Amino acid sequence: MSLTIGVDVGGTKIAGGLVDESGQVLEQAKVESPAQDAAAIVESIAEMVSTLRADRDVVGVGISAAGFIDAARATVYFAPNLAWRDEDLKGRLEESCGLTVVVENDGNSAAWGEFTYGAAVDADDLLMVAVGTGVGGGIVVDGQLYRGGFGIAGEIGHIRIEREGRQCGCGQRGCLEQYGSGTSLETQARAAATKDARAASAVLELAGGDVEAIEGPMITEAAKAGDAFAIARLAELGGWLGEGAAQLAAVIDPGVIVLGGGVAEAGDLVLEPMRTTYEAQLTGSGHRPVAELRLATLGNTAGLIGAADLARR
Repeated sequence: MSLTIGVDVGGTKIAGGLVDESGQVLEQAKVESPAQDAAAIVESIAEMVSTLRADRDVVGVGISAAGFIDAARATVYFAPNLAWRDEDLKGRLEESCGLTVVVENDGNSAAWGEFTYGAAVDADDLLMVAVGTGVGGGIVVDGQLYRGGFGIAGEIGHIRIEREGRQCGCGQRGCLEQYGSGTSLETQARAAATKDARAASAVLELAGGDVEAIEGPMITEAAKAGDAFAIARLAELGGWLGEGAAQLAAVIDPGVIVLGGGVAEAGDLVLEPMRTTYEAQLTGSGHRPVAELRLATLGNTAGLIGAADLARR
C-alpha cells in the first residue's frame, strides 16, 4: 500500500492526515498554527509528519498552503495569513523530515482532491470555487492542474466584479472575495441586522442578541430552518459567486464547477442562486453547453487529500 502524508496549513490551524492510494484518510492530527513565526510553522509541520509517519512506509509529503507557490512547487512567495516570504518550504521540510516534499496552493490541493476522489471524479476539466474566510480556487484542464507560467493561477477571489467596489486586502477594489466570501457573508448580515433587527431576529437569537457575534454557521442554520432573512443573505452570496464563475467560464470553459469550503455546508441554499446567476450571466447563454455546478464531497479534508495525492505523483 502506497502511503503519503497531506498537511493543510492555515492561519489558525495545521491539519494533517495519513492517506492511502484510494484517498482514504487513515489517521489525522491537528495543532494550532504559529502563523506569525515562520520557523515555528516549519517545526510544527515536521513534528506532525513525524507523528503520522511513525514506523510506516511513507513515500512523500504534500503541503497545502494558502499563498503564492512557485511553479517548481517548492517556494512560498507570499502567504497573506502566515509569516512566509520567499520561503524554501520544500528544502527546509525535506531536510527536517527526510522525505520528498511537494508544496501546493490550498485551492489547487482542494481542486485536485475533488477531481481525483470527490465530486468531479468523472470530469476532465474542473473549476474549484472554495469559499471560506476568502475565496480560493483551482483549475484542472485535461486532467492536469493548471498552475500558469509562474505557478500562481487560480487566485479567483481577486478577479474584479465591481470596478470601484469594496476595498480588498490585496490592495485592489471590487474583488470577488469582498462579495462572495464567508467574511463578506458575515459582514453583510451584520449590517442588515443592524438596519432591521426584527427581520434578523432568528439569526440574532442564535448570536445571543449580539449583532457583532453573527457568524456564517448561524446564518446557514437559520436558513435551513426556513428563515427568510438568512435565506436572502445566502442567495446574495450565491449570486456573486455565480457572476464570478460566469466571468471565469468565458476564459477556461470548465465542464464542471465545484463549490467547496465552509459555505458549501449551506448546500442548495447557495448553489441554486449561484447556478441561476451563472447561467444568466454566462456569455452566449442559451447557445452553448453549460457547466454542471456541484457541491464538494470531501469537506475540510479536500486540501490534505489532494496534497497527499500530489506527493505520490
